[in-house]
Amino acid sequence: MKIQMIVSILLIALGFVLLIKGADFLVDGASSIAKKFHIPEIIIGLTIVSIGTSMPELFVSITSAIDGYSDMAIRKCCRK
Repeated sequence: MKIQMIVSILLIALGFVLLIKGADFLVDGASSIAKKFHIPEIIIGLTIVSIGTSMPELFVSITSAIDGYSDMAIRKCCRK
């Protein structure tokens, strides 16, 4: 029981580290691509922030619709 808890904690920590590194990789890659097309840094930053804040809601809506909770997906869309 105690070993399972330690393994769970280690996996959560590993997932958190990978999440941070993945986010850094995504931001660096998106920024370098946008800079090659001479897009201003303010547009790059705003786009990355807007995508980052919208993705969790999109994933919840898609997962809800797939699992058969269409009312939750619609609620997320219409903000009721």
